[in-house]
Amino acid sequence: MKQMICWLMAAMLQAGAAAAAPTMRVDYYHTGNEKEERFSLDRIVVEPLPFPGNPARPIDPTNRGKYFYEVAEAKSGAVLYSRGFSSIYGEWETTAEAKLMNRTFSESLRFPAPDAPVKIVLKKRDANNVSRDIWMLTIDPSDKFVERGTGARDSFDRGALIMLHESGDPAQKLDLLILGDGYTAAERDKFERDARRLVGVLFATAPFKDRQRDINVWGLCPPAAQSGVSRPSQHIYRRSPLGTTYDAFDSERYILTFENKAFRDIAANAPYDVVEILVNSATYGGGGIFGLYSTVAADSAWAPYIFVHEFGHHIAGLADEYYTSDVAYLPAADRVEPWEPNATALLDPSALKWKDLVEPGTPIPTPWPKEAFERYTKEIQQRRREIRAANRPEREMDELFREEQKHDTALLNSGPYASKVGAFEGANYEARGFYRPQTDCIMFTRDEVPFCAVCRRAIAEILDLYSR
Repeated sequence: MKQMICWLMAAMLQAGAAAAAPTMRVDYYHTGNEKEERFSLDRIVVEPLPFPGNPARPIDPTNRGKYFYEVAEAKSGAVLYSRGFSSIYGEWETTAEAKLMNRTFSESLRFPAPDAPVKIVLKKRDANNVSRDIWMLTIDPSDKFVERGTGARDSFDRGALIMLHESGDPAQKLDLLILGDGYTAAERDKFERDARRLVGVLFATAPFKDRQRDINVWGLCPPAAQSGVSRPSQHIYRRSPLGTTYDAFDSERYILTFENKAFRDIAANAPYDVVEILVNSATYGGGGIFGLYSTVAADSAWAPYIFVHEFGHHIAGLADEYYTSDVAYLPAADRVEPWEPNATALLDPSALKWKDLVEPGTPIPTPWPKEAFERYTKEIQQRRREIRAANRPEREMDELFREEQKHDTALLNSGPYASKVGAFEGANYEARGFYRPQTDCIMFTRDEVPFCAVCRRAIAEILDLYSR
């Protein structure tokens, strides 16, 4: 049976290869601090598989992401491909550390390999959220220094590719790649069980529930020498294949990998538009960056929630709507309208970005039990810090979260505007000045609630960009 599945996947990929352009990837270094940033080319790679993106929609109209890049014909200037994205650097530059030192991060841009020289223009939003050119690079696809056949790890067994959910040609579907990190060779079956369990959670959640036929899901699990990943706050260090680690930006539950080239070379063994990294751990944690990847600790009791929440960041650029948890980011000096589709500074209430979803008679701003919520959450945060400081068992944290979930579900999902779209103050890590669309949402709490109407629409727009 497995041989038949592998044959079918190979046939599908070969069929795609006949119709689609190869995948070209530009790896570069992003260096700077809070006041300046620089870019330098590392390498240009042609990956081993055809470009999986939707050829009918090469231009990104969604206006998402802190950064944006265009690939244009060098001769005519005609734009061939564009995408918005965010990055680890873009988050790091808002931390206190960026005031004290320079750091360098590896990043990548992927696009259909061109037939002739192209100019890549990288843009970044300024303080007023207006995109400005910050780096330009001209590429000749015939250059002898363009690496071919090295974009995937030669030692990695491509036969390990698992089809978790098949809907059709990668060029006509959103391709989700689930990567395992911290799983030994003996734990490969555990990875597959974890992946299938969490894919089931995703497809039970709207709008993914209704769009399953627009999505392929692939799985890859490079074997780790040791089980688990790094967690520096507990003096645990691992050299896992993808390099994922807890404590990113000194936030104990934030899981990222800073080893971009290792991640990209492994991911190149599968078609992908979006990536989820499953970490073989039971400690609460995860992360998500628009256009890069999302992560989740697969064995955490809260993995179903974290998986979907962080994937919302990654696939659609959704903002965090919570504002009471500890984060590493410093508040913005000025209020500007955020680019994220589910948060607003409400600078002009009459021009609310989701006003078409607001029922007549709903006040803007919209009342909600904010003081009661904040009072209770402050108590929970103190108890949480005490549990972590004493290094008590993870089950105590889980019990605390369940207590919080029960309380918040009752508080937030009752009252005259509980199920309405409006503008509820408290979002984007700040208690004042930013507003979210509904009182409760997967992007706000761990409550058993769906994505709000605004988030569902934002996700659907990205699904439309990649599927047909």
